[in-house]
Amino acid sequence: MPEKNAQTIPSESAEQDKRCVARALAGDQRAYAELLEKYRSAIRRHIQKIIRDRMVVDDLVQEVFAKAFAALASYSSTYAFSTWLYKIAQNHAIDYNRKKKLPTLSIDQPVETRDGEMKIELPDTTYRPDRHIVQDERKTLIQEAIDALPGKYNRVIVLRHQHEKSYEEIAQELDLPLGTVKAHLFRARQALNKYLRDRRDLH
Repeated sequence: MPEKNAQTIPSESAEQDKRCVARALAGDQRAYAELLEKYRSAIRRHIQKIIRDRMVVDDLVQEVFAKAFAALASYSSTYAFSTWLYKIAQNHAIDYNRKKKLPTLSIDQPVETRDGEMKIELPDTTYRPDRHIVQDERKTLIQEAIDALPGKYNRVIVLRHQHEKSYEEIAQELDLPLGTVKAHLFRARQALNKYLRDRRDLH
């Protein structure tokens, strides 16, 4: 009987997570940073078991936390926060793999048929006279969104996505802790998504 009771007692870590989630939902920005810092390494290791391309793992980790924090209000404290977060990470990584492994068919190689080899010719459906205009408008809108970011967020986004610097290089260049750089990038991406979503809704 004592063993059963011990199993039903939530760990101190789980209790801390619940308090952190409550603070985050109440608007405490530090709570988000605490959850991010606590689980980032574990989520990265979890994703690396599924995704072999280490170049994209850090971005996927950021996306997982963005998803989790956006859906935080739906989290039920009946379950451990870590379990909920790991599930989001696993689903996100599997979705990424699925998209990367869509079946493809080479149009340059002949295909064997009953009547011999046959070349595949596909009509060019990608040509759109206005495509460059649409692309230019999108670039302009994204640049407006980046320009609208607060300075500390603007700098990390520009260095990461326009100068293609690593997290470590950004931390060194801006003389910031690595965790702060990642937190700033997370917040910057959230702000960009909101800006672009709001502009889209206006049209």
